[in-house]
Amino acid sequence: MKYLVYKKIWLAAAVIFLFGQSVIAEQRFYTGADLSYVNEMEACGATYREQGKKVDPFALFAQKGAQLVRVRLWHNADWTNYSDLDDVSKTLQRAKDNQMKTLLDFHYSDSWTDPEKQFIPKAWAQITDANELAKTLYDYTTETLAALDKKGLLPDMVQVGNETNIEILQPEKTLVHGIPNWQRNALLFNSGIQAVRDYSAAAVKKGGKKIEIVLHIAQPENALWWFKQAKENGVTDFDIIGLSYYPQWSEYKLPQLPDAIRELKSTYQKDVMIVETAYPWTLKNFDRAGNVLNKKALQPNFPATAKGQLMYLLTLTQLVKKAGGLGVIYWEPAWVSTRCKTLWARGSHWENASFFDATRHNNALPAFLFFNADYK
Repeated sequence: MKYLVYKKIWLAAAVIFLFGQSVIAEQRFYTGADLSYVNEMEACGATYREQGKKVDPFALFAQKGAQLVRVRLWHNADWTNYSDLDDVSKTLQRAKDNQMKTLLDFHYSDSWTDPEKQFIPKAWAQITDANELAKTLYDYTTETLAALDKKGLLPDMVQVGNETNIEILQPEKTLVHGIPNWQRNALLFNSGIQAVRDYSAAAVKKGGKKIEIVLHIAQPENALWWFKQAKENGVTDFDIIGLSYYPQWSEYKLPQLPDAIRELKSTYQKDVMIVETAYPWTLKNFDRAGNVLNKKALQPNFPATAKGQLMYLLTLTQLVKKAGGLGVIYWEPAWVSTRCKTLWARGSHWENASFFDATRHNNALPAFLFFNADYK
């Protein structure tokens, strides 16, 4: 009898443990922001306000419920003093000081990488042997993590590449679009992944945290074929499928997005996170830098207004959560207009999609409510 009682108690505890773990896993959901531009914006004279009062942007995002800060890293951008390791360290420190988790986005380039370009860093351009390049990639990734770890800034997540729809680390003069050369591409990806895995394992042994690995593709329709090919070519050791979702460039309308999330999650047994999205609160331009998001970005029932921007984010995030997604990160909500230049013009190409009202001295917009809404 005593045995049966203990057995029932043990079984009940096991059920609670197993289902409890499942519930906890299901409840893990992040809302966050890519705040890579903040340090530069402040150096360029930008101020951020809430209800008319100047605020620290990192403190504001944390207070409003942002849980995760994403930050990009370029290899050696000789055209800017930002998005290098020193600047990234400052961003990670500010996020940490405000109790937010961090996602480090390796671009593996000296400038922007995206579905149209994946240029190899100039310092690596003479490396033609794929195995040597893979080792260089491994060493650079490891050295970067070690430098951050020394400062107590090891990220919670690492993104191995940015919007890597095409083959990574390509020579600028011979850039190839379309289907990657997977023999080379898989070698390079797995080298970057292994660097993170190895460093993470060593950190855990010392009492540190495990780093989750993100692979990032722009637009859900591209992720469907890309991850299929990645798996077929042995790129499987990662934790999170990261998606950019911009309606302006996607074949998927907002109501279709959950279908892609469910398919990716069930097919590859990985978490799926929207690591980039944005929506305009106005179509007006407040400087000489043309805005990237225009009327083509607009979705039915979501006008380019402060309320429309918020409603888009609330709707998107609810759809992602209901589909089993891991979270939603907004891209550069603090990229406001300043006197500073980009590669193309003076000002911001994104102020109409920021979370700050350019007509009211960068006062916080209602979009901040998206971070802490009650998603079911």
